[in-house]
Amino acid sequence: MARRLPSAPPNLAGFSYLRPLGSGGFADVFLYEQNMPRRQVAVKVLLAEVVNDQVRQLFQAEANLMAQLSSHPSILTVFQASVSADGRPYMVTEYCSSTLSQRYRTEPLSVAEVLRIGITIAGAVEAAHRAGVLHRDIKPSNILVTAYGHPVLSDFGIAATVSEAEHSESVGLSIPWSAPEVLRDEVSGSVASEVWSLGATIYSLLAGRSPFEVPGSENTSGELMGRIQRAVVPPIGRDDVPPRLESILRRAMSKRPSSRQQSALELVRELQSVEAELGYGQTPLDLMVDEWASHTAVDPHDQTRISPRAALAPAPRARRRTVTGRGLPAASQSRGSHGHSLTRPPRRPGSIALLAALITASVLIVGLAAVSVSLLAGRASGDIPSVGNITGTVVGSTVLFSWPDPGVRPDDSYVVMTGTGESSVQRQTQFAIDPRGEDRVCIRVTVSRQGTSGAPSRESCVDVPAGSAR
Repeated sequence: MARRLPSAPPNLAGFSYLRPLGSGGFADVFLYEQNMPRRQVAVKVLLAEVVNDQVRQLFQAEANLMAQLSSHPSILTVFQASVSADGRPYMVTEYCSSTLSQRYRTEPLSVAEVLRIGITIAGAVEAAHRAGVLHRDIKPSNILVTAYGHPVLSDFGIAATVSEAEHSESVGLSIPWSAPEVLRDEVSGSVASEVWSLGATIYSLLAGRSPFEVPGSENTSGELMGRIQRAVVPPIGRDDVPPRLESILRRAMSKRPSSRQQSALELVRELQSVEAELGYGQTPLDLMVDEWASHTAVDPHDQTRISPRAALAPAPRARRRTVTGRGLPAASQSRGSHGHSLTRPPRRPGSIALLAALITASVLIVGLAAVSVSLLAGRASGDIPSVGNITGTVVGSTVLFSWPDPGVRPDDSYVVMTGTGESSVQRQTQFAIDPRGEDRVCIRVTVSRQGTSGAPSRESCVDVPAGSAR
């Protein structure tokens, strides 16, 4: 289908039009130069023919949501939003010159880079969930890249409501990254469905294709929907991708929501543990402080909202609230762009890093030099306790491991990694495992604190008697 030409750019006071950036089903994105302060910005403008009261309300909701979250280092910054003189709503955001939507299909991304992107974007999603906001359109084309190579999440929106109402083909663009229950219209969005989309997005960046896309096939919307709901997640097909990373992504894309990681944060911790195993530097996690989240205004009619703080810890699925609305699709900034550079203002440090700096200053005054060096290193894991003295016994048909509390804090978690590459995040000091026919089972345990992992324990193994292994 031929792509339509962009609409006429609106005349905006204080901005000078430069060129079009991209066109979508319901909006165009243009590059403008803001006159004061002078900088290049992206302006997303709704098409005149789709503007009505409902669309204006949805557009306003998207602008408000992104503005509330855009202080996060990995969420696209919104500068302002208004209505142009010709009646079209528009939103002014920072300008990012590229997305991952084309790059990952044309060149292989390294495992280290994909882990960094995945952790960064999943951290942004977790921050949104803590503020009670669902994204509902997580996919590679909604991950923009700044001139400094930092990934940011864009388009908190709203694509499906208007798409479904208008029976637009653009809704098919998100099918490859939509959870089975969303495709079945059982829910329009939930924490579990966003975990699925995160897993599918990370898989895509590694594989160079969406998870259920068959190379050489037409991959119609109907075929993709059928595979997502029935087929097993295929192997990524890269020798450099660790089996445990594939296992984590398969779990994220489980058909049953209850079998997935229970939050974006749990997925982040598992991805960080893979970084540690591979010897990569750990990607930091930026999360808002509790006071900020508790004072975020919540509109009871806002259909992209979930119960605030719903994703803080794994919880029974019955307690998780979902939303029933969907939203307005947005054109990607990079579609049709030519990769021009941008100037992005420095981002403020994360709250954890700022707290570490303040503590470091205090310690220096007291003169505890050894502690200050550790804190000055940023997110060092030296103060995180390590698990020791893991014991394991065979109890019936299972193996029960246990260990003494090494001195964890109330918000710390244990990341248990099995010898077969599976992992689990928990707070108990016991872990039961089904041998599944194996004659020897092993685990390692790491303490995770605010997204940072400590040193892993020594591997503890138990030999399973022949009569117990099934």
